[in-house]
This record gives sequence, structure tokens and C-alpha cells, in this order.
Amino acid sequence: DLKLGKKVNEGKTKEVYELPDMPGCVLMQSKDQITAGNAARKDRMEGKAAISNTTTSCVFQLLQEAGIKTAFVRKQSDTAFIAAHCEMIPIEWVCRRIATGSFLKRNPGVKEGYKFYPPKIEMFYKDDANNDPQWSEEQLIEAKFCFGGLSIGQTEVDIMARSTQAIFEILEKAWQPQNCTLIEFGVNVLTKEIVLADVIDNDSWRLWPAGDRSQQKDKQSYRDLKEVTPEALQMVKRNFEWVAERVELLLKTKSQGRVVVLMGSTSDLSHCEKIKKACAAFGIPCELRVTSAHKGPDETLRIKAEYEGDGIPTVFVAVAGRSNGLGPVMSGNTAYPVVNCPPLTADWGTQDVWSSLRLPSGLSCPTTLSPEGAAQFAAQIFGLNNHLVWAKLRSSMLNTWISLKQADKKLRECTL
Repeated sequence: DLKLGKKVNEGKTKEVYELPDMPGCVLMQSKDQITAGNAARKDRMEGKAAISNTTTSCVFQLLQEAGIKTAFVRKQSDTAFIAAHCEMIPIEWVCRRIATGSFLKRNPGVKEGYKFYPPKIEMFYKDDANNDPQWSEEQLIEAKFCFGGLSIGQTEVDIMARSTQAIFEILEKAWQPQNCTLIEFGVNVLTKEIVLADVIDNDSWRLWPAGDRSQQKDKQSYRDLKEVTPEALQMVKRNFEWVAERVELLLKTKSQGRVVVLMGSTSDLSHCEKIKKACAAFGIPCELRVTSAHKGPDETLRIKAEYEGDGIPTVFVAVAGRSNGLGPVMSGNTAYPVVNCPPLTADWGTQDVWSSLRLPSGLSCPTTLSPEGAAQFAAQIFGLNNHLVWAKLRSSMLNTWISLKQADKKLRECTL
């Protein structure tokens, strides 16, 4: 029921409209059109708009929940979503894990299937008339672009490149449970605050189930058609539907996990609440319990057995000051991970910490003094099998790096 304003832009597969009732936002309307070779080949594929919109909306929701800054606001209808109104930088960023497609043509001698560690990042200037020529970092900097009042210099190029790799790795990790290999996707990064914009749908990546190119489900199946027939288009549509059905699973995970914080006394509650809050930021359930390994070892072990018995992967965090017997006792009696997070005091802290650091042989419970650090330790364990937790960790790394990069730029500008 949104009131549409003037058409801001129209591309091969979408239209962009102003929204008078939502200043600063636009409607991204997908089309039932599929193209290849800069529209040298184009066909109407009924239902593609809805398939593309579902795929894009799920991908952007995954990235936003992870902590990646995007232009996506919300899905509006079956075929459209609302996004922030952005001025686009005319650069397409491509990230590859495996050498295939156009990369092989531009790099003769490289065999198909060659794997890049870390992923290979390339950029292309969006110019249909010249078939989107590949650009170097130097060309992009020397172009001296300015969009939305932001000059595109070395800092902005570095942020876009680093963001491209992080987004690729998050999507690659998310697709792994589907037994697919994500090989490349294009990212248009917008200005002002560098955020991910445009769309990420089945036109934007390569998906090979079980790493088998013959089973490809992405738009390459359309590009490879020798002749476009109604039957061939139906095959391509089934591939797109396959992706749209499974992309919604990226927002879910079968892997469960929780953190159980054991405190020796309620006097440590504020310390433990910080751990619980940090766990919530990673989407990890956290429970707080009170028990003393010195004064009630039988109860401590009973609580331990309670959490071992339901089969949910658990990380125990032992919060005990003074003489920390809680962490070592737990470590010696469970195969689950245990981390010490003692609430040290100013008067005895330097002495008390040794009860957490120096342990009897056969025990292993690392110690971190930061409540947030204890939660991150647990998140890194769960992230091995939970792509949603892993995505939050990867996004946090990116955002920390970007904040440092921007702070350095601001400081240099002030100095100059």
C-alpha cells in the first residue's frame, strides 16, 4: 500500500522508486527478467521477481543480523523490498574461492578449480558498453570519485575490499550446511557510510551442490544454454526455486548451544550478568547458577550432571574469586569446555589469579579476566558448527577493523 514516487533508476532486472512517505528510502522492485552478457541475452522468466526478492531479502537479513551494515530495511511484498536511498559507486566487487568462469579467460594457464587462500578479490567498473572492464585499486583511487559527499580514497577502497571478503566468507560459511560451495558474488558498495547495497540473489554467485559444477544452481545454468527454449527456461527456473527454498534455511541452524555460568556467590552477580549480556549479543542462551566447589562439591557435580544429561552442547564459565576451586573441579569432572573468569579485586587480585592459572596436571580450563572475553571464547567454540554465531564473530572483526581505519583517517586529516 506504499505510495510510489518517481522512478529513480531502472536496470536490467529491477526498478527503483522513491517513497514520498518514507524520506530517505526507496522501493526496489524486481522484474521477471533474466539476462546474461550485459543483456546480450535476455528473456522473461515468470516468477523470477518473487524468487529474486526472497533470495535477496533472506541474504540481507542474515548479514544484518550478523552485524554487517547494509541498505536493506525490510521486505515489502513478494517482489519488492525497501532500502535506504543510496548513491551507488559504479564498481562491482567480486570475491572468488575457486578459479572458474571469466577468471580463467583473463588468466590463461590457471586450471579450473584452483583454490584461493585467502579468497581472491577483484573489481570491475560498471560500464555495459565496454563489458564492465576490470579495474585495479590504483585506477579506482585515481578516478577521484565522490558520492554523497564522500570522496573515495585509499581508506574507502580498503573498507570496501575488506567488507567484500567478510561478506563472502559469511555467505560461504552459511551455505556449507547445504552442501554447496559458494564461489563468487558481486557486491555494489554504497557511499557515505560504506554499506552493502543493491541486491544479492541467484544472479550474484555460483552455487555448486557438493562442489560439483555439473549440478550448478546459479545463473550460469542460463548463460550456458546453447538455445533458449521454454523447456530450458523451466530448468533454469527450477534451479532458482531450489536456491530460494534453501536460502531461508540460512537464517536457521540445527546446532544448539548454551553457556552456563557458575558463580561461587551472588556477590559476583554483576560480573556474571556481563557475561550473559555478551552471550546474548552472539545469540547464545546463557544461564546463571550459584554453587561452591569448596562448600558443596556434591551439589556442584550434580549441577554439572544436569547439563550434561540433556545433550545440548554446553560451555561452563566458572566465576570464583579468592581460591578458585570451581573451574578446576569442573574441568576435572566434565568433558565439556570450561573457562575461568574470576572477578578479581584490587587488594588480593594478583594473588587470587594464580588459583585459576596454575592447575593440577590433567586439567584444562583457560582463564580470561574479561566477562566479554569469556562470552567470546564460548562463541568461538559454538561458531565451529553454527554459522549464525560464526557470522557475528566475523562481522565483529570487520567492524572493529573499519572503526580503526576510520579513526586513523580522521586523525590524519586533523593533523594535516
